[in-house]
Amino acid sequence: MFIGEAPGADEDRTGVPFVGRAGQLLNKMIAAMGLSRESVYIANVLKTRPPNNATPTVEEAQLCAPYLHEQIAIVAPEVIVTVGLPATRLILQSTDSMGRLRGRWAEYVGPGAAGIRVPVMPTYHPAYLLRSYTPENRKKVWSDLQQVMARLV
Repeated sequence: MFIGEAPGADEDRTGVPFVGRAGQLLNKMIAAMGLSRESVYIANVLKTRPPNNATPTVEEAQLCAPYLHEQIAIVAPEVIVTVGLPATRLILQSTDSMGRLRGRWAEYVGPGAAGIRVPVMPTYHPAYLLRSYTPENRKKVWSDLQQVMARLV
């Protein structure tokens, strides 16, 4: 399961997450893992596009969190890959920076006494990679995805 932050203009228009430029890169990332887009579940923290495509606030994320928790419970993924800081912070209930969180396994604990536990790999958002596409960032994300692939074997 991949979790991003919010729908963009293309996603808002189609109702499908990650269909714009960032989605095209995410598709390539998924394919590089030997998976198909159809074999993974993709969700966003926010279910509607924020005004002016703004980064979701903590308050907005918390308002949408019950819907995301329900999606996770229904899908029951083997692994969650959070892409970007807003999704990572919400799923891990952390205020750490992306630099401190990405590339390290963590755990999602669902709400309630019987909350499910799922390993989480935080990584950079594809939109960030499109803006800051360097060999170093590419290697970091590929390393993150390789860790996920090893966990899924």
